[in-house]
Amino acid sequence: MGNVMAYSGIVTKVRAMQAKLLTKEDFDNIAAMKSVLDIISFLKGKPAYSELLNQMDESLYHRGNIEKILYQSLYNDYTRLFRFGGIEQKKFLKLYLKRYEVDVINYCLRIVFNHYDKPFDLNYKKEFFDRYSQISIDRLITSQNIDELVDNLKDTEYYTPLKRLRDSGAATLFDYDLALDLYYFTTLWKSKRRILKKKELELFTRDCGSRIDLLNLQWIYRAKKYYHMLPPDIYTLTIPIHYRIHVDEFKALVEAPSADEFRKLMESTAYARKYDFEQKKTIEQMYKECLYRLYIADRRNNPWSIASITTYLFLKEEEIYKLTTALECVRYGLTRQETLGYLGGVTN
Repeated sequence: MGNVMAYSGIVTKVRAMQAKLLTKEDFDNIAAMKSVLDIISFLKGKPAYSELLNQMDESLYHRGNIEKILYQSLYNDYTRLFRFGGIEQKKFLKLYLKRYEVDVINYCLRIVFNHYDKPFDLNYKKEFFDRYSQISIDRLITSQNIDELVDNLKDTEYYTPLKRLRDSGAATLFDYDLALDLYYFTTLWKSKRRILKKKELELFTRDCGSRIDLLNLQWIYRAKKYYHMLPPDIYTLTIPIHYRIHVDEFKALVEAPSADEFRKLMESTAYARKYDFEQKKTIEQMYKECLYRLYIADRRNNPWSIASITTYLFLKEEEIYKLTTALECVRYGLTRQETLGYLGGVTN
């Protein structure tokens, strides 16, 4: 009864927000559209996006600005959840926020490493980050190089791991991406016991552990198939946490002689046995399908828990990914079938 009382408000809010997510039929319609303006017009009729789109001047209707609207919608949803959350739920949402912080840092890393002529485009994130994050958008956008970027993170938890890498000398963009990913996942894994208890801890451990396992599988496969990397180098790419893939099993996957051999071994993992992967699916599609089924099952079995929050945010993030992909496909004149092929993934 305690969990029902603690979650009654936020679960009611989640259900109302869930009703605004796009459906499979919506994406079928979007894939058949001929222009970005057609998609914008369609989204204007959807409650999750109509208010934000109607506030925008029509002269600004292009792909880049529409993506900003999509992310503002996500941030608005996070804000609603935070407002309806109790003390423990707010602690969890602060932990969840780290993924958005890592995304912003990764964006800034690309700007300074690639010496882009265009300025940082982060003003649309400023209000949200000023309210909830330890990261200062105002400071980040002044960064002219990697030294300044790292220094502008000095008052955050990301400063120490990035400074250590910077001070080592000659680190690449790939090195910084990897360092951030490793820090992010190891921090989540270590923080969970401090923030969550009992059933909440069990749910988060399963979700976070599965995500780590599946990402490791994805990274190992890519390293073998596209980069022909040797096992010692592959080990450095992976997150040093093993949940349902035991150490011996993990070692065999990393040291498989080819991508084909890797896939054969992967079919004996707990994930392949449970989800019955089809050969035609890409490793990325398998990853998203596993997470989708996991989140949906968690929410169904534990509706009065953090599962209601994580499942909703996962579905919303997937919706934004699919919409940005669809915008790009339509922009380049792909057919409906081609666009649907790129969308893949999962739908509410």
